[in-house]
Formats: sequence, C-alpha cells, structure tokens
Amino acid sequence: MSDLLLTGATWYAEDGTATTGDVHLRDGAVAGTGRTDAPKGTETIDADGLVLLPGLVDLHTHLREPGREDAETILTGTRAAAVGGYTAVLAMANTTPVTDTAEAAERVLDLGRAAGYADVVPVGAVSKGLEGAELAELGLMHRSRAQVNVFSDDGHCVADGRLMRRALEYVRAFGGVVSQHSQDPSLAGPQACCHEGELSGRLGLPGWPSVAESTVIARDAMLAEHTSSRVHVAHVSTAEGLDVIRWAKARGIRVTAEVTPHHLALGTDLLTGYDPVFKVNPPLRPTEDQEALREGLLDGTIDAVATDHAPHARHDKEHAFVDAAFGMLGLETAFSVVHDLLVADGRLGWADLARVMSVGPARIAGLVDHGRPVAEGEPANLVLVDPAATVTVDRAATQSLSRNTPWHGRSLTGAVHTTILRGRVTARGGEPTTC
Repeated sequence: MSDLLLTGATWYAEDGTATTGDVHLRDGAVAGTGRTDAPKGTETIDADGLVLLPGLVDLHTHLREPGREDAETILTGTRAAAVGGYTAVLAMANTTPVTDTAEAAERVLDLGRAAGYADVVPVGAVSKGLEGAELAELGLMHRSRAQVNVFSDDGHCVADGRLMRRALEYVRAFGGVVSQHSQDPSLAGPQACCHEGELSGRLGLPGWPSVAESTVIARDAMLAEHTSSRVHVAHVSTAEGLDVIRWAKARGIRVTAEVTPHHLALGTDLLTGYDPVFKVNPPLRPTEDQEALREGLLDGTIDAVATDHAPHARHDKEHAFVDAAFGMLGLETAFSVVHDLLVADGRLGWADLARVMSVGPARIAGLVDHGRPVAEGEPANLVLVDPAATVTVDRAATQSLSRNTPWHGRSLTGAVHTTILRGRVTARGGEPTTC
C-alpha cells in the first residue's frame, strides 16, 4: 500500500463550505478526512495554510508531439502541467500527423501514460487533416482505447456549416462534443493578427473583427439546437461573442465556453512594441472585452478556464510580428494568473475557482476521475496551492522546451505547492518529481 497524509489542509465543497483537517491518501484514492488512521511512518505533507483543490484540468493544450518535438514533447509538456497543478490535459489534434485516426489517438494516449505526469486525453480532429472538407474517423476514435470524446480542428475554424452539422449529429450518438475555433476565415482573413480597431490601423497590422468570432458562435449554437447536440466555444475573446453564448444558454442550447488566462489579463496595449510573444490566436482584445470576459467567468456564462498552451521554438516565434507563429505558454502560470487577478481580491471564491479550472472542464470532457470532491473513496487527483506565496515568472526556468511566455518578469500572488496524481506526488515546490 502507498500512503500519503496531508495535514492541516483547507478544502471547499461546491457550495463554498470550508473544512480544515487532515486528508489520508491510500492507493490512489482518498482513504479518509479529518482525524485519520494513517499508518506509522506514512509520508506527510504539512498543508497548514494551504488550500486543497481537485487537480486542475486543461481543456486546451498543444503538446506538439508527434511532429514538432523541437517545441514540446508530451513528456516536457506534462512536466509543465504537473508544475502548474494539472492532473489532466486535453491534447489538441494539430500535430504531424494530425490526430484524425484511432491509431493516432492511441499513440498520444500511450505517450502520455509513459510520461506519467498527467493524464493526457487526446482530442480528435473534426476533419481529415484539419482541412475542413471531410469528417475524420470520429466514431472509430471514440471506440478506440483512447475513448476520444472531444473533437476540434483548433487552429482552424470548421467554417463549412454542412460539415459542422454532420459532426454535431455524429458525436450526439455517443455524447461527444465539438470544440470550435470560432473564426470566420472570410471575415478575419489569413493574415489577421490584431484586434480590428484604431490600434490595428495605427500599427499597420491586419485586423480581426469581433464579428468574425460572434457570427460563428451564433451559427454553431443554432446548429447545436437543431441537432440536439453539444458545442463548446474554445477561447472566447470578445464581449460580442460572450453575448451570443449568454443568449444561447438562456435559450437552453447545449453550449459551453472557455476563456484563457491571457484573454482575461492581457490587452491590446501590449502590441505597441510589436513583441511577437504577444501574438496569439484569437488576438488580445481591448479593455472592455477583458472586463466582459471576467464578468462572464464570474457569473457562470463561461464554464472553464483553459490555457491554450502553445509552445513554439525560437525560430518560429522570433520574427516580425505579422510573420511570427501564434501562441503563448500557459500551463505553469494559469493558476497564479487567475488567482492573482480574481481570487486574491475576493471576486472569485475557492469553490468557484475549482469549478472553472477543474470540475467544469472535467465534466465537459467526460473525465469521471477528475474534478472530484475531497471525500472518502474519491480519486486522489489533487493539488495543494499556497494563496500567500508570490511567484516571479522566469522564462528560463520553464519546464517547457519553449520560452514564449507572456508573463516573464511578472510577480503573481498565489502558487502551486504540490500536485498529486492518483495519490502520487508529481510536482512539488515548482519542480516535477521523478516518475
């Protein structure tokens, strides 16, 4: 038997009720809480002053393997995930080859299991080769060992309404969900890299209008209603898109949505220096959009925080802004950013933080062993966080192979202390353990 005792931790029920006490973990599950009968000599972690949460779940991670192991591997990406408090990550399909077959999905699953730092859940492509022309093997991927339940052409919008309708009809049969990159390519254009407005004109950068996002969300919501299926809005970035999601939910349509830490906390003013680290897809938005997204997260319109962790090698990122690759690192900093922005000042409670960074994402993805309460018999996928700690982000110290973090040099309040996957410590004090 493997035993671990967390002493003096504080955890929260879904209704916000707090409990402080000991938590005994045995053989990958919670063996007891409060006064426990852990055997003599049990490894102990002093959790006094720490908050115990269900392990974080990321709905949107780019691990780059196979195909771009110079930017990230499943091993390095999941080490970063463990340091960031994640026990499960959903690996996006835009690899080389694309995850559009059962065999490709099983390969990603096996690489994740071999790494051992987090559960790696493959996301299947909606279309073959991400080309938006023909459906990928949705059913075969779902019935494979990988049991794929989430499908996305992320990086590309499923722009063809007929193909999107067929995908929604197909996944409805097994309770799957299509995660859409909401970008009308005819409105945003292939070179769009900056929010369309006064700033894009002044900087001479091709603009991406808010309507390119909101019109796709509206179409997909109506298709989800028509097919009685589920659609998930990836990385919503505009107040206009949020309004459509709010309308769809009020109508009873089965739509969920995620927001990234960088769209919550970073704005278009950062683009004035043309630093390509701030080039992301969808682009950073003005203050009014950031504020709307924060309110949407607080009022429950947005269901989850997802990192859109997008590592890039230096030779892909260090270019003129318009030519640089899209994307930012996110796994190691997401908790601290959200805590610093919304929890430290009391706007987001601990139970709600768990809801948007663990419980909600796990439910959307259908992960039954993650996002679970701290209670006897539940899986021991957990994270201890220190609300009082301050972390200064150093890109040179990241576990990722890439260095494109937008948070370099920033000091954030709140840090991950210890990450636990099935009762085993995978990261402690900002460093991964030996798996």
